[in-house]
Amino acid sequence: MRESKPAAGAALADPIGMEVFCNRLLSITEDMNNTLVRASFSTNIKERKDCSVALFDAAGRLVAQGTQIPLHLGSLDGAMGAILRAFPAAEIRDGDVFICNDPYLADGSHLPDINIVTPVFWEGGLRFFAANIAHHSDVGGAVPGSIAGGLKSIFEEGIRIPACRIARAGEVDEDMLRLICANTRDPEERILDLRVQMATNRRGAAAVQGLIRQMGLEAVLRSVEDVIAYTRRRLLNRIGELKQGRYTFRSDLDDDGMGGDPVPIQVTLTVSGDGLHFDFEGSGRQARGAMNLPYNALRASVYYAVKALLDPDLAPNAGLFDPIRISAPVGTITNPEHPAAVGARSITAQKVAGAIFGAFRGLLPPEKIMASSNDCCPAIVFSGRWRERPGQFVYLETLGGGAGARHDADGMDAVHVHMTNTSNLPVEALENEYPLIMDEYALIPDSGGAGRTRGGLAIAKQIRAAGPGIVFSARSDSHTVGVASGVAGGGDGRRARLIRNHGGPQEEVLFSKTANIALAPGESVRIETPGGGGYGPAPERPRALVERDLADGKISAAAARELYGYGA
Repeated sequence: MRESKPAAGAALADPIGMEVFCNRLLSITEDMNNTLVRASFSTNIKERKDCSVALFDAAGRLVAQGTQIPLHLGSLDGAMGAILRAFPAAEIRDGDVFICNDPYLADGSHLPDINIVTPVFWEGGLRFFAANIAHHSDVGGAVPGSIAGGLKSIFEEGIRIPACRIARAGEVDEDMLRLICANTRDPEERILDLRVQMATNRRGAAAVQGLIRQMGLEAVLRSVEDVIAYTRRRLLNRIGELKQGRYTFRSDLDDDGMGGDPVPIQVTLTVSGDGLHFDFEGSGRQARGAMNLPYNALRASVYYAVKALLDPDLAPNAGLFDPIRISAPVGTITNPEHPAAVGARSITAQKVAGAIFGAFRGLLPPEKIMASSNDCCPAIVFSGRWRERPGQFVYLETLGGGAGARHDADGMDAVHVHMTNTSNLPVEALENEYPLIMDEYALIPDSGGAGRTRGGLAIAKQIRAAGPGIVFSARSDSHTVGVASGVAGGGDGRRARLIRNHGGPQEEVLFSKTANIALAPGESVRIETPGGGGYGPAPERPRALVERDLADGKISAAAARELYGYGA
């Protein structure tokens, strides 16, 4: 047995010590994430950083999550619970590695997000888990990229992985690895990225063991309890500052993935002395298409919104969960029943987060209220044959748009909001990796809602097929009904559009959730994302800011005249 250092018995009760320990945990997760990004092979992970990491204790409680994708918290936390249900702690051995992705079998959120979880042992005892999740560009199914709004069941969306071992006592199960990857369109890339995920956890586990070696096991375990308890108390203090009552807000999806009527996303927030209750009664019934939001992804959306609105510096750990209750009727779009398709759940998650932000407008002072953001997360997918090696490439990218304006600041332009937080794929990387040409990548003038403070601008991205055999799919929303609403008299953000062969004689407006469109060489697809809502009456915008927007090309002369009264 190793001896603990003399400082090991000191309780971590002071604010400075708490902050130092939290940052030590954060440094471990950030190092894990950097390892995952730098060592991966697919552009979606190495360039766009569509991945997250976390640490859990032996009981499966979240101890720390990296500062990556808020939506991934649902999958990571769900995977941890599913693994411990399938494998009691007494059956877990040092060197084991677990894998899962399924929203129904393993509490994930959609199939491309594959979780890898590794136990961390100290002196023969299971003490922690290192975990990461990566969005793989393709996991099989009916459509390249494994996601399409019109898919009708989980069986069409790719390979389903329940909680199972991918390694035993340090030996990778190569048969299982090949089986999983053979069911995807690019097995080589999948195998390489999964190996990187396993290596990332080994690095994280070694860092946790180093922390224990330095502090002593008892001090680390006690510090974890302190941090979780502190997070819980701190959130309860923030809740205690709110006015008790019920607050309701509704946003809308254009459709359920297969056209038809709009789908409401409704939340009623109840503030009481002992916590917050989010009730999604009134949201639309389970979608026919892939817009359904699994319950664990719903939980992640709620936790993100509470943290962002009440205390952005709150540490993301299990203490955040306790003061929050969530209700969602089974069989609705916010809590679907098996085997409903869920691939496009990120769009619905964005609408849920936006609805929660709307509900808080009745609670927060004007200086903390925000107009609606683009609340959409559109995605485009191009697929075809690799030029240099066997197999199919799948280029996936989710796009930002305009953020909502705040009381004292314009909304940010061209950013991911709420539940997603990926980088863009640089034009150079896209054209180097794939037979695709970027025709245009720009901000859209006049797309942000007018206001005393202006909504953020949307993105236009137009990509052309440079060779034969290219197939295109997209999932988007806020094309017809959904909109980023302004607040306190501010204007709404501009809606999204999807256009084939923009500006040419064969121009065609596409359905927002189209799939498997074959593009001939030279054909292009243009997506225009939604803008953010404005805050306050547009005529109150200072003249100097209107002039600046005109000079920057963010608004047109007509908008300056008609909306802001400039030059009238």
